[in-house]
Amino acid sequence: MTKTSKAAIAAAGAIGSAAIAAALLYAGKRSKAKKPVEPSKTIPSGEPPETD
Repeated sequence: MTKTSKAAIAAAGAIGSAAIAAALLYAGKRSKAKKPVEPSKTIPSGEPPETD
């Protein structure tokens, strides 16, 4: 192998690794955004909650 081909392989590896990392970050953000927001279990009325 020549210097040029080794450099090309290294550059391709770096670009590929960066592309995979970006895809994983994007997929992680999408999965977090898909989760619906759960409504609160109690309705705030401004009154203190009753206790037993």
